Amino acid sequence: MEDDLPTEYDVIVVGTGMTESIVAAAASRIGKKVLHLDSNEYYGGLWATFNFDGLQKWVEDLKISKNNTKDVSGIDLQPEEKFLKASDQYSTVENIEETWYISNEADLPVVSSKDTQTDNIGEGSGSGDEKTDEDKVDKKENVKHWSIDRIRKEYRKFNIDLAPKLLFARGELVELLISSNISRYAEFRSVSRVATFMDGKLTQVPCSRTDVFANKTVSLVEKRMLMKLLTSCMVQGADSPEFDGFQDKTFLDYLNTKSLTPIVQHYIVEAIAMATDKTSCRDGVNRTKHFLNSLGRYGSTPFLWPMYGSGELPQCFCRLCAVFGGVYCLKRQLDGVVIDNEKCKAIISGKQRLTLEHLVVGQGHLPPEIVASEGEQRISRGVFITDRSIMQGEKENLTLLYYPPEEPGQEPVTLIELGPSTNACPQGLFMVHMTCKRTTNAKEDLAYVVNKFLKAEPFDPLAIRSSIHSHTQTVSPDKRHLQEGNQANDKEESTENIKPQVLWSLYLNLPASDIKLNDSAPSNLHLCSGPDLELDFDFAVNQAMRIFKAMYPDEDFLPRAPDPEEIVIDDEEEPGPKFEGDIEAEEKQDVEKAEKEE
Repeated sequence: MEDDLPTEYDVIVVGTGMTESIVAAAASRIGKKVLHLDSNEYYGGLWATFNFDGLQKWVEDLKISKNNTKDVSGIDLQPEEKFLKASDQYSTVENIEETWYISNEADLPVVSSKDTQTDNIGEGSGSGDEKTDEDKVDKKENVKHWSIDRIRKEYRKFNIDLAPKLLFARGELVELLISSNISRYAEFRSVSRVATFMDGKLTQVPCSRTDVFANKTVSLVEKRMLMKLLTSCMVQGADSPEFDGFQDKTFLDYLNTKSLTPIVQHYIVEAIAMATDKTSCRDGVNRTKHFLNSLGRYGSTPFLWPMYGSGELPQCFCRLCAVFGGVYCLKRQLDGVVIDNEKCKAIISGKQRLTLEHLVVGQGHLPPEIVASEGEQRISRGVFITDRSIMQGEKENLTLLYYPPEEPGQEPVTLIELGPSTNACPQGLFMVHMTCKRTTNAKEDLAYVVNKFLKAEPFDPLAIRSSIHSHTQTVSPDKRHLQEGNQANDKEESTENIKPQVLWSLYLNLPASDIKLNDSAPSNLHLCSGPDLELDFDFAVNQAMRIFKAMYPDEDFLPRAPDPEEIVIDDEEEPGPKFEGDIEAEEKQDVEKAEKEE
């Protein structure tokens, strides 16, 4: 049975996506009566983060038709009112394809102790150090034989994002989290390296001034070129006279006038501006400035990752909304809206009619009658569980890679690789997220990047792929070859060329984020978009600000929330009645104070 809710609200918010949750928190923070509904049993909508079991249930639910066939014919309407039925067609997830590349436990071959006692690359000095029986046991335990059953059993150790995003250290969301004091509800980790593909291999991008001058692949002259150009973008900005004449040209056109060497141009375009040959000069300069402006605040790169996944952030704002009196009701859907005199007067949810001043709606709940465009910025997503990192390192890294198109018709792909320290997956595994603009379907759109960096084919359980430490990901597929000839060169080449084995993959297409309402849409109905193609959350934050200002133009947007110890109950501010003992104590204190002053 549905719970009966109070029937009058200042703001009703439908959907718990990022934008919706920020608006709900902002309205509740200034004392408005807020009701926040979601038809799902989890928070986040298309911004959600799931453990492995939760993701499996989500995929299964998507395969079941969810036609909104609920009978709404018995609604009592006034003569001047009309009813518009809600629809979920603007949040449709398409082309879902899940694949296992490993077997069940029962299908795995028995591996003898002789097979597991391998000499692991990168361990010890190679001088024949004696190893105890305990060392050998540890090495056996570190040889990971992952099966479908094992991954399913460890489902709680996964946090898998539908829309993974990073935060610029000085981006809109970080500033909002700090100024509103919502940052106390979340934890973050710095992205430890930004990678780029150059000269046939992945290399780490020098992000700071120290990194630039420590980089051995760039000459001193190139380093000075790079620093001069970066300073120009950072200090002057896109409106500077420096960029006059390039307003209608591409960023690449501007760079071509600077006599930059190919390696310097590569770093700027692909790694820092994350641009293509179609990116405008203004956008390229602004992206470069955004990147540089966020350097040096947290860690060695400009980016932060929310621990436990991007889906944690909408919940942080929901938590603040609830603290200030917002009412939450999951598994409660919007059936439709009641329109009167070009304004939304109420919503129908179950058997209840709930009146409101403002309705904030995620795009997955819009009546079709008020939609002008379904948008074009659709998203292709790929999620992969792998057995090692795409790029060798002495420690576990949180990696960002921007990979530009190789051929016409392809879209640039953003790749984020997460390790166990982010709580995205168990020890010994990595989680790889790929995102790009949709052109055909997710699997085809991402194929050229998947084939470049991953081994997405059935795993041969007889192949020995061991790692002595989950963060170094050292692998020894063929010991005999590595122990012959020039060992140093062979080791380096072999470990670099081994692609991560994909254990499981999921492809899906998310709906567009640039949906538009038509002129007939009620003036007090505010649309919240789903996840967009940008790397960060700035679009959602700015959209939430615009919606809030449209509702309450004279109010502050998310002023700082006090910490619990700062809250003073009203009754405590006024002194209560004084008793005889209290008066004697105060008189004694006054006497002691006077004696000290004398």
